[in-house]
Amino acid sequence: MLNLEWFRTFKAIYETGNLTAAANALYISQPGVSLHLNSLETYTGYPLFKREARKMTPTDRGTILYNCIFDSMKKLEETEQAFFRNSKVNKPTISVGMRYETFEYSLEEHVAQLPFNLILRFDNYTEMRHDLDAGKLDMIVTPHKELHANLEYTPFFIERIILVCGGRTESAELDNLVVNNDRKAMKHWLKKQVWYSTAADMMYLKNFWIANFDCLPDLSPNYIVPHFSSILRCLSNGKGFSVMPEFLCRKAIGNNTIRRVWEASASLESMLYFCKRKKTIFAHEIRQLEELLIQKRF
Repeated sequence: MLNLEWFRTFKAIYETGNLTAAANALYISQPGVSLHLNSLETYTGYPLFKREARKMTPTDRGTILYNCIFDSMKKLEETEQAFFRNSKVNKPTISVGMRYETFEYSLEEHVAQLPFNLILRFDNYTEMRHDLDAGKLDMIVTPHKELHANLEYTPFFIERIILVCGGRTESAELDNLVVNNDRKAMKHWLKKQVWYSTAADMMYLKNFWIANFDCLPDLSPNYIVPHFSSILRCLSNGKGFSVMPEFLCRKAIGNNTIRRVWEASASLESMLYFCKRKKTIFAHEIRQLEELLIQKRF
């Protein structure tokens, strides 16, 4: 009969390129890897690799087989990891998705004291929501609330979004336009400036533009960096503009390394939510995380 372990071994050989590396990846002996491969080749009736010195090159049949089994094997591996994680009764492991800055400013200092294992994901909100529903994550922190039969959202923090600029940015012309409330001229002036955004998305810039100019931004950021913390370092005593959460800027504004711009109109607010599955075996651990984040309030 066909043994699914043969496919796991075949996939490891295909991806690592030799028997030794495959054996190390699977934590089995090299003779065991050879046995699985020989059994699979006997079963299929075709050679799946060309044996070369320290290298296994897939044949055409091997490439076809790999492409056929890849998605199914990946799904099985994800299922195996999920059940292995859930089986750790003494010290459970919780997988949580959130923005990097949320972790950095509210949770990072407490990780070593948590009474459970923690795996963190920093990804876009759509991917994290999908993985939460699929069981790959146990909780996410998100500004997006969607109707979903299996998920529940709990509001916990109002995030204020502001327009900031580097401490050396010349903004006298913008200040005069703000006084006259000349929105059209402000929009054209801002489009000509240097802009920073994050790699994840441009949600904050889009919302700011819509709220103040009733249209989507027709500009491309000059610099796209990984995180808002990177933008703060770039703007510190420098030039340029960005739209970002206020709690990240407070210290820099207080130190006068960056400046708040257009205070009367530029601020926006969005609610942050805890999102989790309605049925979870980690309700107690998730509640501990929620209470910790609520206490910090950024």
